[in-house]
Amino acid sequence: MKFGTKAIHAGVEPDPSTGAIMTPIFQTSTYVQRSPGDHQGYEYSRTHNPTRTALQQNLAALENGKHGICFSSGLGAIDAVIKLFRPGDEIISTNDLYGGTYRLFTKVFEPFGIKFHFVPMADPAAIESKITANTKMIWVETPTNPMMNIIDIQAVADLGKKYGVLVAVDNTFASPFIQNPLDLGADIVMHSVTKYLGGHSDVVMGALVVNDDSLAERLVFLQNASGATPGPQDCFLVLRGIKTLHLRMERHSQNGKTIAAYLKNHPKVEKVYWPGFEDHPNHDIAKKQMRDFGGMISFTLKGNRLEDAKKVMENFQVFALAESLGGVESLCGHPASMTHASIPREEREKVGLVDSLIRLSVGVEDAEDLKNDLAQALSGI
Repeated sequence: MKFGTKAIHAGVEPDPSTGAIMTPIFQTSTYVQRSPGDHQGYEYSRTHNPTRTALQQNLAALENGKHGICFSSGLGAIDAVIKLFRPGDEIISTNDLYGGTYRLFTKVFEPFGIKFHFVPMADPAAIESKITANTKMIWVETPTNPMMNIIDIQAVADLGKKYGVLVAVDNTFASPFIQNPLDLGADIVMHSVTKYLGGHSDVVMGALVVNDDSLAERLVFLQNASGATPGPQDCFLVLRGIKTLHLRMERHSQNGKTIAAYLKNHPKVEKVYWPGFEDHPNHDIAKKQMRDFGGMISFTLKGNRLEDAKKVMENFQVFALAESLGGVESLCGHPASMTHASIPREEREKVGLVDSLIRLSVGVEDAEDLKNDLAQALSGI
């Protein structure tokens, strides 16, 4: 199946009891058994739920993987991945990443003896220099949040195979429509399903997709044992959202291109970070591993004044100032004080995350309205 067909049909069957074309919401906590251990594949809804099963099958198909595993949030999914490791193990992570991931790594798992190295990953040699006998995983985020850095997934996967190290990729910013890390050699793909997969700012959820059966078995054990599982209503909403993923991503990317070009030529804008520009660092890698360049854009203002950034965001009328991304509506955020506030300022500024940086999640509205909103918001500084 091509992607658009998979988004609508993969892993989803009409309900056998009624013929309902949409997967029912199995709003139940438990399931009646004929005899102890003699059941229809479902015992308890933390462990399995038919609505969640359909979503997990659908997500696996979208990433060209065998096993989809859903969690109650993206951080719940990452938490399960790190629980694969033990004190003394080392993980190499990109140094430009979502603040919640950084917080989980440094504040939750480092005290348990897992060591993290945060390195720039534009050059795979920087990763290789940190690999030791204790290295167990390389954590990749591409495009990165919020600097839109591009990391060569295939090159990192080759390193993983060379040293016997797992490679996990946070594919949230791209979505499966734009990028499929498993096809490039990654072992684990992570999504904050909250974002583009759900697509309508009404669900919080995370997911992992893998090919390896034994790895899947370990992650499914952690999913059930630790209990960070999503409810059936949320799974239903994500299944519904995914049916238009390909259509939404085409429009997000189209609008992203328009808005990025507008900002690049604006006299009050200093820098624009969007991987579709030919002068964007590692643009050639982006062109190779991505089908399009998406709707996530970051930009800084001339003079780099925090008060100017605040004024722009307060002046928006169409872009909404809010956490998160990937919904049909356009959002703006201030990473330094919102999504990345848990990262120390000196660490943030090393990667270019300065006080005037504004991150846009460009929605699917009319692009002219979005440009006009940017024009009037920027005119106020």
